[in-house]
Amino acid sequence: MSVKPEAASAPFAGPFAVATLSASDGPAFPALVTADAQVIDLRAALDSRHLTMIGLLEDWDSALPTLRALARDGGPSPRPLAEFRVHAPVRPRQVFQSGANYRQHVIDLHVAHRAPDDDRPEEERRAEAAEIMDRRAAEDLPYVFIGLPSAITGPYDDVVLPVWAEKPDWELELAAVIGRPAYQVSVEEALTHVAGYTIANDLTDRATVFRRDMPQIGTDWLRSKNAPGFTPLGPWIVPAESIARPEDLRLTLKLNGETMQDESTKDMIFDVARMVSYASRSARLLPGDLVLTGSPAGNGMHWGRLLRDGDVMDGSITGLGAQRTRCVAEDAS
Repeated sequence: MSVKPEAASAPFAGPFAVATLSASDGPAFPALVTADAQVIDLRAALDSRHLTMIGLLEDWDSALPTLRALARDGGPSPRPLAEFRVHAPVRPRQVFQSGANYRQHVIDLHVAHRAPDDDRPEEERRAEAAEIMDRRAAEDLPYVFIGLPSAITGPYDDVVLPVWAEKPDWELELAAVIGRPAYQVSVEEALTHVAGYTIANDLTDRATVFRRDMPQIGTDWLRSKNAPGFTPLGPWIVPAESIARPEDLRLTLKLNGETMQDESTKDMIFDVARMVSYASRSARLLPGDLVLTGSPAGNGMHWGRLLRDGDVMDGSITGLGAQRTRCVAEDAS
């Protein structure tokens, strides 16, 4: 089951984006989507190396001129986007997630997750959070951890809320898609390894973020973030060349039509280049990998309203389109 977008359109920046689509019961395939919502099947337009999105991204630099030409001149047998199902644009081998990367969001979480014996006034705890962020920014230490590709689902697919998830929450994020292997790259060269950008909603069960049985070991991201379908992704990968200022994009998430998150990436503590560079210090980033860059203020813990059965989330980012997902409670039986 899935919630369809309101209209088959392609509201993204630039002349084209790439996506993973399927027709009726056919296999998923990499596609070029034009600004006027026409689809070109890249299996026919390119060679056999590009039968999957990972294959295309592994050859991104050499494929890009052909993609530009297809968007400009047309390709074999274009068809309307409305005829296709839209899947998550890529199935990455690695997912690098980020926490505490928007100033206001960190303040809100710091206040919401106070220890049971912390009786300090809210104003004091907010001041403490601001001091922590200033220190982190000065030391250039983003907070990056690993997510599971199995948590990824499509941009219009239903999101199943597990029975055990007591406080499921939304976190709309800008995701950078790697197009060139990156290992120990500098901040200055980091963006040359980014093929494009997409939208991620990095859902979190707030009740299981911290281990109550062993508080000394801290956070439990495996359980709190990696349930199947907890990362709606897409709909498109918009080429980096079409996003002139990733540090100035607007993220908006609506819950049942009501705006919950509405913030600019200007509020990031560490920008995309610093996030990619930092992740590459320890790990080798591969084509198709995702670097999620954190979520702004306005999550459910802030509003005192967590996700429940029947909720519909609409997430959008400037130039990257929009996704719509419906929450469905897992069958307790």
